[in-house]
Amino acid sequence: MFENLTERLSHTLKSVTGKAKLSEENIKETLREVRMALLEADVALPVVREFIKRIKEKAVGQSVQVSLNPGQTFVKIVQNELIEVMGSTNDELNLATQPPAIILMAGLQGAGKTTSAVKLGKWLKERQKKSVMVVSADVYRPAAIKQLETLANETGLHFFPSYTDQKPVDIVSRAIRETKIKHADVLIVDTAGRLHIDEQMMDEIKQLHHATNPIETLFVVDAMTGQDAANTAKVFNDALPLTGVVLTKADGDARGGAALSVRHITGKPIKFMGTGEKIDALESFYPDRIASRILGMGDVLSLIEEAELKLDKKKADKLAKKLKKGKGFDLEDFRDQLQQMKKMGGLSGVMDKLPGMGGMSQQMPGQMDNKVFAQMEAIINSMTRKERANPDIMNGSRKKRIAAGSGTNIQDINRLIKQHKQMSKMMKKVSKKGGMAKLMRGLGGMKGQMPSGMGGMLSPGASKKFPF
Repeated sequence: MFENLTERLSHTLKSVTGKAKLSEENIKETLREVRMALLEADVALPVVREFIKRIKEKAVGQSVQVSLNPGQTFVKIVQNELIEVMGSTNDELNLATQPPAIILMAGLQGAGKTTSAVKLGKWLKERQKKSVMVVSADVYRPAAIKQLETLANETGLHFFPSYTDQKPVDIVSRAIRETKIKHADVLIVDTAGRLHIDEQMMDEIKQLHHATNPIETLFVVDAMTGQDAANTAKVFNDALPLTGVVLTKADGDARGGAALSVRHITGKPIKFMGTGEKIDALESFYPDRIASRILGMGDVLSLIEEAELKLDKKKADKLAKKLKKGKGFDLEDFRDQLQQMKKMGGLSGVMDKLPGMGGMSQQMPGQMDNKVFAQMEAIINSMTRKERANPDIMNGSRKKRIAAGSGTNIQDINRLIKQHKQMSKMMKKVSKKGGMAKLMRGLGGMKGQMPSGMGGMLSPGASKKFPF
């Protein structure tokens, strides 16, 4: 997400970094470029106008902090305004009510309400240890009910069945009773969508809202629709007392217009964003972290949180002990690392959260996705234990057999062996005393290029939180 905007802003902000003083004259061209970058990112025009106006007011005549040069001061102002326009802080779900806490999901057809309902249920179950029930009030699409049931069963959520001959209000009333019987903490209601906003749709969802009195009413919107997402959210907000927004398909939105427009236009916070098709691809929306990503500063805090949740700590500890004893990093270890990386959204998912690395996935198309990881796993799985333990024994005939077994060619196998050797060398360095801390300090060296406070996220102490 934000790749285009990050590239444009990074290039534009470089032009002001060498200025001795911030004045209206020397930031005029930079502001024009920032304005164009935001418009190209499909940010709503009123948001752009207000954004540029506030930056200009704060930048001109700004007293430069001792720790920052004028260019860094300007970048810091831009960063602060990005945070402000997206809502300053993360707005958490409000579940402070007598159980069950009811969450109503609203939005247009195709926005991703059904998958978002299950993603949110899984998030609540795993992060907040809540017992969650889901129900579909979409009586117009039998497939939506079936989809919700299938996904709920896969993720261990309670599912309340509904049928197309029932009334939505009756369905939800019964679901609330069942939720109380099962002592579930939360009931998530998936509602019907339409291809466009119409009176019938609005009347139905108003009735549902009145009947259920939800503590959270979340508007689910496709990030790829840009500023239209914010405009649609405003229409829903005028009809319903929305409490927040879920931005879906954020991983496919290279522009970022929706994220930068929704809060300003609706006055409602973005609470979550969907970052992929997988059922665990849902992130809490932190404006400060997103602003850092937009400016190419990475998002190490989110990376650490994701690592702590998704990585297998036992395997990581086992590998660390093995390397400490001086034992080699073999191909089975390499396969484990590939599997761990896949859990983190692939190499691109990690790179996008590292400072200065956000554009790498675009510069290396096809080299950082999970398909490549799957191919590498297939190659390793086609080897014998002896070959995985000692890749040096592989000759031509062995490689031919492995290629036939994995559906690849010898060049792919040679490439994997080369990559394994490179990673093995890196692991040896990391395994030495202070190796990981040195690696993180290397990243921390970038903090001189960041506004004050950002570098602290990359302190050597942060490396202890990484289980890999």
